[in-house]
Amino acid sequence: MRRSILAAAGIGALLASTTSFAHVTLEAAKAPSGSTYKATFSMSHGCDGSPTVRLRIRIPDGVTSIKPQPKPGWELTTIKEKRDKPTAGDHGATITEAIREVAWSGGRLLDEHFDQFAMQMKLPDAPNTTIYFPVVQECEKGVNRWIEIPEPGKSAHDYKQPAPALRLTSGAAQH
Repeated sequence: MRRSILAAAGIGALLASTTSFAHVTLEAAKAPSGSTYKATFSMSHGCDGSPTVRLRIRIPDGVTSIKPQPKPGWELTTIKEKRDKPTAGDHGATITEAIREVAWSGGRLLDEHFDQFAMQMKLPDAPNTTIYFPVVQECEKGVNRWIEIPEPGKSAHDYKQPAPALRLTSGAAQH
């Protein structure tokens, strides 16, 4: 009996600590450098109980060929910027501008629900590095800015609102 009470208390503490550290995360935190990657951003809560109505994701330098996934009930928009130098893209195309931000708006995600927002992309060829996707979560009342990028010697756990991180691994890039 005592063991089950201790186990229940331990599980309760674990759940409480998980809730307090909830933030926008990537479903897969690692991917092969230079590969095509499906980034799935999971959002587990609103802003202090207020429903989420807009999500904006900044695309890191070197990430190309962005294809965001539409979501029923949400409007999808992208912001593009001119590139300093044109680069070669997939299938021989020349790329002169790049998507720098993807946003979903107009929906209403209640605080007690979770959802996922996805996009496909080509990752930079930079093995053993980490790239960050700053996210701004706008709610009916309030905003969460998941934009903190760890300084050298620190980790995401040292910050209140860390940006989702993706570790680029060495290995065979897949197409």
